[in-house]
Amino acid sequence: MEEITKEVYLKWYEDMQFWRKFEDKLGALYIQQKVRGFLHLYNGQEAVLAGALHAMDLSKDKMITAYRNHVQPIGMGVDPRKVMAELLGKATGTSQGLGGSMHIFSKEHGFYGGHGIVGGQIPLGAGLAFADKYFETGGVTLTYFGDGAARQGSLHEAFNMAMLWKLPVVFIVENNGYAMGTSVERTANHTDIYKLGLGYEMPSEPVDGMNPVKVAEAVYEAMERARKGEGPTFLEMKTYRYRGHSMSDAQHYRTKDEVKEYQKIDPITQVRDIIKENNYATDEEIEAIDKRVKDKVKECEKYAEESPYPDKSVMYDVVYEQEDYPFLPHKLK
Repeated sequence: MEEITKEVYLKWYEDMQFWRKFEDKLGALYIQQKVRGFLHLYNGQEAVLAGALHAMDLSKDKMITAYRNHVQPIGMGVDPRKVMAELLGKATGTSQGLGGSMHIFSKEHGFYGGHGIVGGQIPLGAGLAFADKYFETGGVTLTYFGDGAARQGSLHEAFNMAMLWKLPVVFIVENNGYAMGTSVERTANHTDIYKLGLGYEMPSEPVDGMNPVKVAEAVYEAMERARKGEGPTFLEMKTYRYRGHSMSDAQHYRTKDEVKEYQKIDPITQVRDIIKENNYATDEEIEAIDKRVKDKVKECEKYAEESPYPDKSVMYDVVYEQEDYPFLPHKLK
C-alpha cells in the first residue's frame, strides 16, 4: 500500500471536510424542498470511504453500495456539481435528473450505485466481481451494505457463491449501530456481524471504521488477497452516523448524549488532530482548506440551482417501445 504521508492526511482532511459540508448543504436544500423524496446522509462515516479510496486502484477497481451514496462517487472522480444537480432532479445530473438521491451511478468512474432495495446490491457486487474474474481485468469490487442488510438472505447466497468461485470481491458492512431505528442488538442473537463470513470460511474481521488508516490497511490487505485469486473477504466497519437514518428520522431510538460521545471520535477531527500534532499544516493553512471547501460547496449549489429541469419528453425516451423488440435502441446517450 502507498505510504500514508503528510500529503495523504491533508487530502483526507480536505476530502472528508468537503463530503461533510456537501451533505450538510443537501440537508438544508431538503428542508427547502429542493431535494425531494428520501435523503440518507453519510455524516460520521467518512473515514470508511477515505481509507478505502487510498487502498483502491481507480483505473480498474469498482464500488457498489446502498442508498447512502452521495459522496462515494465524488471520491471516485465524479463531478460533485453533477451529483448535486442529480439530487435536485436537474438535467445536468449524473442520470439527467431521473435517478435522484438513492440512485447515483457512474460506469465511467466505476461506481455502480446507489440501490434502494435493502441488500439488493450484495449479489450485484458479486456479479461485478465475476465479470472481472471472467475477463481477467485484475479489478476488485468493494461491495458495501448496512447492518440491516446483513440480515437479508441474498447475503448468504452471494457469500456462498463468491467463496465457491473465489471472486475478487470485498464485502463491507458499514455497521453504524442502527438499521433505520432498530439497534443491532435487536436484530440478531449476535452483534459481531463479521462472524457471518466465518460460516463460509471467508476471511472476516472487524475494523475501526472511524479511523481512515485502519480502514486503508484492512481494505488493502483484502484487495490484495482478491487480486491473487484467493477470493473474497468480509470486513465489518464499526462506524457511526451523526444524522438520522434519513431526513425524516426523528431519532427517538437514541439519546443526544450518545451522539455526542461518538462525536468525540469524529474521523475528521481525528485527522485534523494528527495534522496539527505533526505540524503538517498551520492553523492558517487549515483555515484556507476550510474556505476552499466552503467555496466548492457554493459552486456545486449554484451549478445545481441554475441547471434546467429535464424536458418531459425525456420520460418517454426511457420507456421501451414494442417496435423492434427485444433489441431496443436507447434514445438517451
